[in-house]
Amino acid sequence: MRKPWIKIPEKSDFSIHNIPFGVFYTEKTGTRLGIAIGKQVLDLVKAHKLGVFDHFHLEESVFKNRFLNDYISLGKETTNKIRKHIQSELCDINSILYTHMDAFYPMEEVQMQLPVAIGDYTDFYSSIEHATNVGKMFRDPENALLPNWKHLPVGYHGRTSSIVVSSTDIHRPNGQVILAQSKSPILAPSSKIDFELEMGFIIGKNTALGTSVKADHAEDYIFGKVLFNDWSARDIQKWEYVPLGPFLGKSFASSMSPWVVTIEALDYFRVSGPVQEPEVLPYLSFKGRKNFDIHLEVSIAPLNKQPSVVSHSNFKYMYWNMAQQLAHHTVNGCNLKVGDLMASGTISGKDPGSYGSMLELSWGGKNPIKLDSGETRCFIEDYDTVIMKGYCEKDGIRVGFGTVSTQLLPSNP
Repeated sequence: MRKPWIKIPEKSDFSIHNIPFGVFYTEKTGTRLGIAIGKQVLDLVKAHKLGVFDHFHLEESVFKNRFLNDYISLGKETTNKIRKHIQSELCDINSILYTHMDAFYPMEEVQMQLPVAIGDYTDFYSSIEHATNVGKMFRDPENALLPNWKHLPVGYHGRTSSIVVSSTDIHRPNGQVILAQSKSPILAPSSKIDFELEMGFIIGKNTALGTSVKADHAEDYIFGKVLFNDWSARDIQKWEYVPLGPFLGKSFASSMSPWVVTIEALDYFRVSGPVQEPEVLPYLSFKGRKNFDIHLEVSIAPLNKQPSVVSHSNFKYMYWNMAQQLAHHTVNGCNLKVGDLMASGTISGKDPGSYGSMLELSWGGKNPIKLDSGETRCFIEDYDTVIMKGYCEKDGIRVGFGTVSTQLLPSNP
């Protein structure tokens, strides 16, 4: 890769190797597509007007759009070429963009939007460390994993209407909870609001109802990845989840980062995943390295206080990878649509400092976490802001996701 002419700070998540896609808004431009580069956002509508994409023969409406879905629907053969073309333009001083810096906006001057119109959302449960920790807390410590866990990527269908972009405040939910020493529930605000450190992937290709996707071909159907905070109300969840699983304890909010990092930008950071024993069924088998070395971090910032890091984890720990999740999701013939979102489930590592939820970090509230301010937390309190970050780095090459940041407000009456 040649050196870019645009200024990119050292250690920027949005290096020339990245080129993530998102949707932004300004009063002057309205809503449209852009890419992140350093501390700037390149307006793809302006780039189109300047002729940057002339040889792709694209309609302006692809870029002057409220969502990435139409762009993603162009197909990887086209979108990968566009991404590489943007990289080339940003390294070529003869590019028309070099003399039209008005096509760039400082990040602090734009409002980032939810990047895709999400038709369907599926949440998996694919970290063996997280599943084991939860099993130890709530079931038999000697048999923490349920019998099916090592045979299939467990998942459930979630709510799309309450998925919000980073910096959107959410409210503490109300629901049925059981108080100590009581056998009957009451309606009350949840007292055990938790984050779940996850990553999501965006579907980039439709399939027909009744067809399935093999694990080795699954990445052809994945456009890119985002950071994802799948909020949980543990007390509501504990009372309601038997026998059908998560409902009100999960559907009140999920937060995602605004920039979608393409799967191709992550290719350099592939690693092998954990050994899977027993051997999986043939439709879940795959060749090559399907895990990714993505460093993850979670911080909690009380109101008017500096954030305190409470977890360092890594996406490479996932027992079930994205290819297997997609293969399992479609093995029954369930169809995929561009823009569908699939989330990894909580990402936890082996040591306590790498757990991906307060449920694990405080071990159900028994071991409060001390913040830098001197305060302690078992779960998230009103006006706390939870901040998640993620990046890959190897041989001086960095590709990052930015942040997903969300403040928890008090419950509504």
